[in-house]
Amino acid sequence: MKKSEIRRVIAACMTGAVVFGAVQMPVRAAGNVEAGITAMLGQSLTAGADEAEAEPEVPSTVCGYTNLGIAQVENHLNIREGAGEEYELVGKLPVDAGCEILSQEGEWYQIQSGKVTGYVKGEYLLTGQEAAARADEVKSIVAISATQTLNARVEPNTDCSIWTMIAEGEELPMLEDQGEWLKVDVDGDECYVAKEYVELSEQLPKAMTMTEIRYGEGISDVRVDMIQYACQFVGNRYVWGGTSLTNGVDCSGFTMRIYEKYGIYLPHSSSAQSGYGTRIDPSEAKPGDLFFYGNGGGINHVAMYIGNGQVVHASSSRTGIKISNAFYRSPICVTRLISD
Repeated sequence: MKKSEIRRVIAACMTGAVVFGAVQMPVRAAGNVEAGITAMLGQSLTAGADEAEAEPEVPSTVCGYTNLGIAQVENHLNIREGAGEEYELVGKLPVDAGCEILSQEGEWYQIQSGKVTGYVKGEYLLTGQEAAARADEVKSIVAISATQTLNARVEPNTDCSIWTMIAEGEELPMLEDQGEWLKVDVDGDECYVAKEYVELSEQLPKAMTMTEIRYGEGISDVRVDMIQYACQFVGNRYVWGGTSLTNGVDCSGFTMRIYEKYGIYLPHSSSAQSGYGTRIDPSEAKPGDLFFYGNGGGINHVAMYIGNGQVVHASSSRTGIKISNAFYRSPICVTRLISD
């Protein structure tokens, strides 16, 4: 209630008190008048408080989204070219990934996330206040490399060895802000980067597009089939020591199972797998070849090349099976196990 309205209420009540006084109303009645004034003021103030305690509105933007949707699924949500199951798959939205809701067609929402624009079933999306609340629970701070080659070190200082090198524009989950240094996650391992060479951003996981997969000329049917098979598991869980493509797998378990389907049997170790096949120059890589990465002390991660400068790999428990730039880290070596 505005101050002017409160003054009018007091004035009206006081007028009533004067009239009652003129007819020599007992003091007890005057007390009732005072009680009436207090009650009326109390009701006005309570109403104002109720308005102030109303449910908060959804923020205008959440992690960069103005009309946020969050995937509420076990592994990933299929994104289709059109509003129907009959349309081609164009991408996948991992669990708790965010998207911009563009429009609605019946039970389908048109969404945009990362590089993917397409349609998902609305029943699998959180929206409105529910989405904003979930975003607060699952959002992460990522450090985005703002230099051509970002050195990730084993300790937060420049006197220690370089663990690996990160390409410009790559995003690393931040684990801890230590002032001049940030502790970050690189494929499940912890290392440190200088804060001055990165940009920090609050983010949700994004969609992964299947249209990013391209094949060069002269690629064998076996290679094409292999990477199509591997990419169907994008969005599934990472589990250290795991060997199940659907229930949880680690990096070497992923490549081991993919190659096993094509009659090539590899050990469950990225370091050991690097000893199989023929080493080639990264510039000669074809879909199906393996990229190996290290931490300064040896090889500790493996990914499968899918063409167009990209790899598919079981990255970490935070991101699961994903598609990345093949040079998001500096590769130690690249090997070929398939003879064309």
